[in-house]
Order: sequence, then C-alpha cells, then structure tokens
Amino acid sequence: MSNYIIKMAEIKLTEAEIEAALRVLRSGALRQGKECEAFEKEFAEKVGAKYAITCSSGSAALHLAYMSFLKPGDEVLVPAFTFIATASMIVMAGGKPIFCDIDPETFLIDLKDAESKITKKTKAIAPVHLFGNPCNIEAVQAFAKKYNLIIVWDAAQAHGATYKGQDIGSFGDFVCYSFYPTKNMFVGEGGMVCTNNEEFAYKIRFMRTHGQTGKYYHTMLGLNYRMTDVEAAIGREQLKRLDEMLAVRRRNAEILNKGLTEIPGIRPQKVTPNSKHAWHQYCILVDKEVFGCSRDELAEKLKQKGIATSIHYPRGLHQQPIFEQMYGKQVLPNTEYVARNILALPVHHGLSESDVERIIEAIL
Repeated sequence: MSNYIIKMAEIKLTEAEIEAALRVLRSGALRQGKECEAFEKEFAEKVGAKYAITCSSGSAALHLAYMSFLKPGDEVLVPAFTFIATASMIVMAGGKPIFCDIDPETFLIDLKDAESKITKKTKAIAPVHLFGNPCNIEAVQAFAKKYNLIIVWDAAQAHGATYKGQDIGSFGDFVCYSFYPTKNMFVGEGGMVCTNNEEFAYKIRFMRTHGQTGKYYHTMLGLNYRMTDVEAAIGREQLKRLDEMLAVRRRNAEILNKGLTEIPGIRPQKVTPNSKHAWHQYCILVDKEVFGCSRDELAEKLKQKGIATSIHYPRGLHQQPIFEQMYGKQVLPNTEYVARNILALPVHHGLSESDVERIIEAIL
C-alpha cells in the first residue's frame, strides 16, 4: 500500500480565505451583514441569476424555496435517488414529496415516470443535478410548462455546472446551493437560493429572518436561516477560485473516464448531453456478475490499497424508514438497482494526476 491515503474530499481553506474570516472576526460584526450582501451580489453575477439570497445551509435553501409557494397538501415530484433534504424540506413546508424513479445511466429524474404521477395536487418538480451532472434543463422546462409546475432545482452538488453553455444557476424558478464542507464550494455551513423572480426573492429574504420586514414587525412567518458574515467572507474569496477547482475536478474525471469506461462491469455516470458536469462526486456502477466482485468487495479492495470510497446513496428516499412510515412501501426499480451497485471514487481538486492513475490501477 502507498504511504498515504487518497481521501474522498480535500477541505483546505487558503490563506486568503482564512484572512477574510479573521477580518470579520476582528471587526465584531459577525451576523448577516455587508459580507453576505456582497457575497449575494457576486454569486448572482457569477451564475447569471437576477437574485441570490444567502442562508444557513442547503437544506435551509430548499426549505425557503418551498415555503415561498407551497400550500398544505401540495405535491412535489422528486427523484427518489438523492439526499433526504430534497424531499424532507417539502414535508417541513407542508407539502408531500412524490417519489419518481431515475434514469439508470444519468441517475437523474425520469420524466416519463414523473408524468405518470401527476395529479390535480401536483404543484412543482424538484429535479436534482446529482453529483454535479446537470439535468436536461430544456426537457424539464417543457415538462413544467405543460403541467404548469414551479421548478425547484437542487444544485447543492452542482456549483459551476453548465447546460448548453449557460450556468445552471441562471435558470428559474429556484436554484438551491449548499456550501457544506465536502461540496465544490465550502464555507463551513451555508446555502444560497437563486431566482429570477422578484416576488420569490422578496419573500425568501424576509422568511430567513423570522418574516421580519421592519424592526420587530413581522408580516409573514419565517425562521432564523441567516448566514453569518464569517461564512460569507470565506465564500467571497472562494468564489474567485471556483473555476480553478472545477478545472482540476474535470481533468480528474476525464482521466477516470478514459481509464474505467472500457472495463467490463464498471459503468461511470453518463453525463447529460450538451452539459458540463461539476463532478462533486465521481460515481460508478459495479456489475458483480461481469466485473467479478461486488460494489462492497471493490470498496474493501480499494481501502486495503489506501483509497477511500463512499456510497451515495445506499437506499432510495422511498426506502427510508420515515417515508415508508408516512407513505407506505413503493417499488422504484432503477433507483433500487443504482443504490445497490453505486460506488463513489475520489475526484476532488486536491488530487494529482498520479493519484487518479493510482485509483485506476487499483481497480484493474
């Protein structure tokens, strides 16, 4: 085994990012303030959105988006293969997630399955740019237009992803980001909601601070979902190197694709045509019968060789105990197949080309 472990993520702040945080700490102005305001402006300009609103996490971003339009009992179409917050925040906002199967190659929401689940109560669709792979945005937009649905894009893992040359953050109705430490941008904790709708932006700005539109004057219900200026200061500095970090992730993914695509029984995630993947995760499906060992056996083999792996995700949302309890058991074959066989490999911006080659050699 090599003398160092290849990790799943590299979470290192630059000196400029640390100094930005220290500057805020020394100022004593720690809460949401000028740094958050500046971060919102710079992030909106970066992704091409009219409005960007900071908040305390990616889950908070989703919750705020859903709160701004959902009414009790409204249904939202959700891919079953994603992190729980995509669906749980719908419930917290009074709605009901309707779990849809996924495409087994892109791992993204299957619009044909979603169409079969449309009812009079369907209000929105929440497509996930999973692992940084953009959805077919035009297809989703056409689907939403046909059924008069609001779109809440979950872009927690997709900073810098593009579709037909346009940043995914520029598309309405909502685009929700996370800045959790393992993400492509990481400030500690934090989130961002982008929208091109002035009314939605207005609501979210005040719902994140208890619905307070004036000093102790509350015109709507809300929560304390504010980002701090410490996190925003880090985010502002980190935004400057997002493209640089993405370039390394894309280089690493390209090397992995070249090395793994032709291996029988190993199938990397298919990238959506006309898009640029952000490679938050690099995931493969392992076919035990063809490859010769299972996903879990391969993970153990790589562990013994000093290479970390992870499973995102080991079960579909419809298989989570809380949702089985709430909505009963469902069968979504593509989601269940992918969950049984998926394995995430390191692809992060801290890897060298030789690190990536080492991963490939360990799999061969």
